[in-house]
Amino acid sequence: MTLAIIHTRAGLGLEAPEVLVEVHLANGLPGMTLVGLPEAAVKESRERVRSALVNAGFDFPLRRITLNLAPADLPKEGGRFDLPIALGLLVASGQVPLEALTDVECAGEMALDGHLRPVTGVLPLAMATRSAGRRLIVPRANADEAALAGDLEVLPADHLLEVVAHLLGQAIIVPHRSPSIVPTPQAGPDLAEVRGQHQARRALEVAAAGGHNLLLAGPPGTGKTMLASRLPGILPPLTEEEALEVAAIRSVSGLAHAEQWGVRPFRAPHHTASAVALVGGGSKPRPGEISLAHHGVLFLDELPEFSRHVLEVMREPMESGQIHIARASHERRYPAGFQLVAAMNPCPCGHLGDPRQACHCTAAQIQRYQSRLSGPLLDRIDLQVEVPALAPEQLTSREPGESSAVVRERVLAARECQAARGALNARLAGQALEEACALQAADRAWLAGVLERLKLSARAYHRVLRVALTLADLAGEARPGRNQLIEAIGYRQLDRLLKG
Repeated sequence: MTLAIIHTRAGLGLEAPEVLVEVHLANGLPGMTLVGLPEAAVKESRERVRSALVNAGFDFPLRRITLNLAPADLPKEGGRFDLPIALGLLVASGQVPLEALTDVECAGEMALDGHLRPVTGVLPLAMATRSAGRRLIVPRANADEAALAGDLEVLPADHLLEVVAHLLGQAIIVPHRSPSIVPTPQAGPDLAEVRGQHQARRALEVAAAGGHNLLLAGPPGTGKTMLASRLPGILPPLTEEEALEVAAIRSVSGLAHAEQWGVRPFRAPHHTASAVALVGGGSKPRPGEISLAHHGVLFLDELPEFSRHVLEVMREPMESGQIHIARASHERRYPAGFQLVAAMNPCPCGHLGDPRQACHCTAAQIQRYQSRLSGPLLDRIDLQVEVPALAPEQLTSREPGESSAVVRERVLAARECQAARGALNARLAGQALEEACALQAADRAWLAGVLERLKLSARAYHRVLRVALTLADLAGEARPGRNQLIEAIGYRQLDRLLKG
């Protein structure tokens, strides 16, 4: 046989479209031509495959070789095509029967001696292979990740010789089964370690219960970062579907580890991060921090120190829950259903309103510092809470606060109410939000007056309703009343705080 067709898949964001590796041997001067829109790493596979076949003891066909990666208009990237190209050459030259590969897909980079090296994006590839009803051959280092796809026969191998021996029926590879991993509540720092800060603790609970964005503002050393790091510990465990989405994003980013299955992401980029690092992109679009925080927490410490441009590009993903990266020749869509928690000082020196130490910033410096946060961005943050300096007796108190486990139980109960509505309160919109709140006429009139006095936008109004609804869920009430509305309005205090 002089023609072989091997099944594999490309990587396009979270998608894994099928690619057919077609190998044809013809008479003529020996040479190898690779077509099908390959990028540099794919073109270099010719030399890796040639050396691997020779060093593994196979006959390299000394004929005119044409390799086509179909479809021709689909970009091909990375070293994942090494193994299918090598198997295609062995089939076309008669060293491996084609029948052995009819229901098999494969991917893997090869060393010059034939050993298989792991590749990125294996989980989306495995899920697509499962849907196609085929088996999957991957490097052993990718086996745990591929097995997360579920009902899929994963055949792991360390060397090309193992793959060929399996296809020839000489030494069958035992299908890999990943150990059963059940998502559990997040382990980590406990809320019981936080002294005082009752309003901030309450806001953290409300944020966890409704999926709301949270901004903590106050002087340095008051516990803002400490509070933010404890949010994952009071969130519910990921569902299996959510865990797969998180693992797929980590997979295409080269960060996949099976032992992190079911763990909610907590991403804390430095304030020098660029817009591309935060939202994703580049010449070969990759997920950014907002996508890596999908179904988890994105913590931005020292919020005003981030470039204003960097912060503004987050506004659309915060509303839509996804990021659309468009380039001239292609586009990618990545999910970005993250929960934003940010921390900031009220002024450059950090001591505006701090009773312990006087602020030495000028009015112009304070105004310039605060203006780095735009109104539209603040509108998208449901909870804005002051974290004041603690009195010495509070810091030295040995009385522990509520533990994360206790708070998590209340969060879970509130989320059960939201599950019946079909969405978290933070994502509830339009008529569904109005019906869920169903304010009484007197409360609606009171709220209208408050909105007028505080000059809140229409977006802020809807966010007040969402927070009030979460407060009602936490209290076990069917709809929010005046008390919940008052507390929800109180969480939009940033303007008053920053003005000292």
